[in-house]
Amino acid sequence: MRKYLTRSVALIGAVALLTLSACGSEREGAPAAGASGSAAPAKGFAADALIGVALPSKTSENWVLAGDLFTNGLKEAGFTSDVQYAGASTTVADQQAQISAMVTKGAKVIVIGATDAAQLTTQVKQAKEAGAVVIAYDRLITNTPDVDYYIAFDNFKVGQLQGQALLDGMKAKKPEGPWTVELFSGSPDDNNSGVFFNGAMDVLKPAIDSGDVVVGSGQTDIKQTAIQGWKAENAQSRMDSLLTSTYNGDKHLDGVLSPNDTLARAIITSVKGAGKDIPVVTGQDSEVESVKSIMAGEQYSTINKDTRKLVAETIGMVKSLQAGTEPTINDKDSYDNGQKVVPAYLLPPVIVTKDNAAESYANDPKLAPLTQG
Repeated sequence: MRKYLTRSVALIGAVALLTLSACGSEREGAPAAGASGSAAPAKGFAADALIGVALPSKTSENWVLAGDLFTNGLKEAGFTSDVQYAGASTTVADQQAQISAMVTKGAKVIVIGATDAAQLTTQVKQAKEAGAVVIAYDRLITNTPDVDYYIAFDNFKVGQLQGQALLDGMKAKKPEGPWTVELFSGSPDDNNSGVFFNGAMDVLKPAIDSGDVVVGSGQTDIKQTAIQGWKAENAQSRMDSLLTSTYNGDKHLDGVLSPNDTLARAIITSVKGAGKDIPVVTGQDSEVESVKSIMAGEQYSTINKDTRKLVAETIGMVKSLQAGTEPTINDKDSYDNGQKVVPAYLLPPVIVTKDNAAESYANDPKLAPLTQG
């Protein structure tokens, strides 16, 4: 059974992470939850009830879009919405206060895109005690039995797609290895960071073990590769340091595993600033500037995780709860948050390169024009 555990587990070394993922692909059966905190549909509530949505700070285009989609979509569905973003601070205090306020206002469902997955236990418990249903959105909330549902794209698969894209891109540029790479991962307070990294290493570690892929700096532990706050400046600073310490001579860098588009562009900026050839760089989120970069032949890949679909499915889950019916779940086994296995609904991610960008974004009015011609 593939289980995604708490942040402390996600921050151990890559080897231990790979051990977890090796166990995970078996997908053995497991109980959906224990008696305490087990998921159950709401008994129904008023069609115009308050629905709270607590999102992290606006660190990417997708978080900005999600807020707008939730505000408009919940209104169209007849609900009263309270959509809040955490501030720019790296602390979780803003989001904790926002969730508590939603509970006080009587929200029937609270959708949470966690700022820090491990520090919302008290607020989630308050919500449950008040009779609200808690949905973890995009990021699993850890160390609590009080999360009812989890909805996201399959983030382990995202990591696998990124790892494979890195290999494919390097082979296309240089058919024979070995290939020299550097590894980056997301913020350590985001539970998804370990899942992405774990998925990517599930693909990359066999090539590292065989010597086909060499991590030039030797930094393979997620604690070494993490970028606090998903901040571009932190990624650029780390890449600057790697270039100075490891690639200051004739040593060539073939590829960089980047967990998202914002960091990918920062990494490319660093490499260009050093006057070096741009390596194969992965990404995620289909941000406009990264799609432009892909079409220009700089960034190699991104992941299409259509926020419109994810928000629509989440609102559909809220509608089911309002009607007193069980929301659609397609994974009852994989997402162990340290206290329970959280029933999940997962959407499939899609890898995007220059070769399939036009097809992938054909129905996206914002991105389709960027891929034509």
